[in-house]
Amino acid sequence: MDWARDLPGWPHAAHSRRVAHPPHRWHVQEMGEGETLLLIHGAGGSTHSWRGLMPLLARRRHVVALDLPGQGFTQAGTKSRCSLPLMSDDIAALTEAQGWRPVAVIGHSAGAAIALELARRLAPQPRVVGLNAALGNFEGVAGWLFPMLAKALALNPLSATMLTLGGASPARTRRLIESTGSTLDDAGLRLYARLVGDRGHVDATLKMMSQWRIDPLLDMLPTIDAPTLFVTGDSDTAVPPATSDRAAARMPQAEVRHLPGLGHLAHEEDPQAAAAEIEAFLT
Repeated sequence: MDWARDLPGWPHAAHSRRVAHPPHRWHVQEMGEGETLLLIHGAGGSTHSWRGLMPLLARRRHVVALDLPGQGFTQAGTKSRCSLPLMSDDIAALTEAQGWRPVAVIGHSAGAAIALELARRLAPQPRVVGLNAALGNFEGVAGWLFPMLAKALALNPLSATMLTLGGASPARTRRLIESTGSTLDDAGLRLYARLVGDRGHVDATLKMMSQWRIDPLLDMLPTIDAPTLFVTGDSDTAVPPATSDRAAARMPQAEVRHLPGLGHLAHEEDPQAAAAEIEAFLT
C-alpha cells in the first residue's frame, strides 16, 4: 500500500504514524489515554479491521494498532522474518522501544497466535484476547497441501501479480469475505478489495503463510498462564469455534465467549458486542 496514495481516506488515518525500528518501517495507529492495549490483525488484514472496535476501546484506554510486516502500510525490511516467532520478536522489540506496556494484547485470527507469543516475551506479562483465534492445523490433505501451496506461491515472484490481476474486484472480495461466515457493509468490502488488489500486500501475506508453523505454540499452550479470553463467532467457517474451545481447555487461565450469528470477522460485524466482552474481561 502506498502511503501518499492510499492512506488518505483510510480508517483513522489521522491517528497514523510511521515508526522506523529495525528491521521494518512500521505503520502504527494510536488513540485514547490510560492503560495500553495492543491490537494485532490477522493474515491479510491491516489496521482497518479495528475501525469499529478501536474507538470503543479508546474511550477508557490508550489503544495501539499496527500493521504486520509488509502488510497494510508497514514496509518490511526483510521478507525472511514473517514467521510466528520472528514477527513476535520484532513486535516485542518495537513495543519496548516505544515504551508501550500493554496490559492486554488483542489479536484476530493469526494475530491471536502472535498475541500469545508476545505474552511470553513481554514484561509485565499482558492479558491476551483472541478473536476467532487461528490456533489449529488444517486437517487431512489440506494439512500438507496448504503449506506446500503457500510456500510455492511465495517463492514464485509472479504469484502476487497473478493473484491481483484485475485489481480490486468487489465481487471477488465479497465472495472471499462471505466464505468466512461474515457479512460486511459496502465500505468494509471496499477496504478489503483495496488490500486484495495490492501486489505488495498479497506478496507479504503469502510470505507469512509460507513461514507459518503453529505446532510449537500449540505444544506450549499448557505453560502459557497469562489470563486469556477467546471470543469466537459461532458462524465462523474459516476457524471453527471448537478451535477456541480446545485451546482454552488446554490452558490454565483461559475462557471462551461465543457470539451467535457472527463469522470470522465478528469484531467488524458487531464491534459493540466484541467491545463488551473485552471490557468485561479486562475489568
